[in-house]
Amino acid sequence: MELVLLTALGVGGATVVGALLGFFLKRPSHKMNDVILSFAAGVMLAAAVVGLVLPSLEYGDRFALGVTVAGIFCGALCLNLIDRLVPHLHKMTGVEQEAHPEQNERLNKVLLFVIAIAIHNLPEGIAAGVGFGAGDMGRALTVAGGIALQNIPEGMVIIAPMLAAGIRPRRTFVIAMLTGMVEIVGTLIGYFAVQISAAILPFALAFAGGTMLYVVSDEMIPETHAHGNERSATYALLVGFSVMLVFDVLLG
Repeated sequence: MELVLLTALGVGGATVVGALLGFFLKRPSHKMNDVILSFAAGVMLAAAVVGLVLPSLEYGDRFALGVTVAGIFCGALCLNLIDRLVPHLHKMTGVEQEAHPEQNERLNKVLLFVIAIAIHNLPEGIAAGVGFGAGDMGRALTVAGGIALQNIPEGMVIIAPMLAAGIRPRRTFVIAMLTGMVEIVGTLIGYFAVQISAAILPFALAFAGGTMLYVVSDEMIPETHAHGNERSATYALLVGFSVMLVFDVLLG
């Protein structure tokens, strides 16, 4: 349990680390941002497949394939529903590019963007917790590490829009920290849910994998391919994917 708590703090704290970097960089170039996010996307992609989807098949019974496929789609549909209620990341990252926005309207859009980040963090935290609930510490750490690496550039992304909207730096940091705390809560939810009923483990693993696959495909890849850096972003994704494969082998 101590390891789960420490990992939860590490996963959530990665967003804070990214936020601190965001204060220093403030306006990183699109190419740098795309490369970092693509690396994180590759990390999350490998973590979802190797750390969640494949173990879902291993832990399941003769209906394992059906349960895994159902879990993946349920996880994706859950985030699809969330995306209908809150703005998309790749739409909201352009708030600082508006010509002459009204201050209140701009602030509202930025806060909606932050809420979107926080909501997306919940299933990511659940994914980390489910991994520990499965009892495979190596794969659990792989998944948690992948999520933490993804949270660093995510924390960087949310700083610039809030500062541009006139939110004070101290309050900006507190808001970023709160989005990271959502992942801590999600990690504990995922861990205890699996502990309560091992029967839901295959579905829970696939569900968590589906949420991560959805985030990578719907949010991260489109964002990194929107500024003319597709080639660099693609190779960065492959590097991130390969790094997580190496970690999985070493930790396994």
